[in-house]
Amino acid sequence: MQTDNRLLDDLSRVATGAFSALTGVREEIESRMREQFEKILSRMDVVAREEFDAVQTMAARARAEQEALAARVAALESQLAALAGAAGKPEPAARKPAATRAKKASGES
Repeated sequence: MQTDNRLLDDLSRVATGAFSALTGVREEIESRMREQFEKILSRMDVVAREEFDAVQTMAARARAEQEALAARVAALESQLAALAGAAGKPEPAARKPAATRAKKASGES
């Protein structure tokens, strides 16, 4: 009976050792595969997700700023057009009545 227990204990130890060895091998394979994928992707000039997200955020900010500036330019252009319209039509100067000018020309006061 003790021999059975010893045999089971030995089998358990061997299985545990094999499992831990296989876990180490699995981790090593994953690490090497990851390295190979990174090498392949770097040769293909593929950007990382973090870089892509950063550029996408910068582009969204630039687009929002461009839209705000376009609205500001449109408002300034409309103000300029209003000012140019007002300056383009000068109000006529007040003229003296013709009779007053005639009296001054003849010397009457």
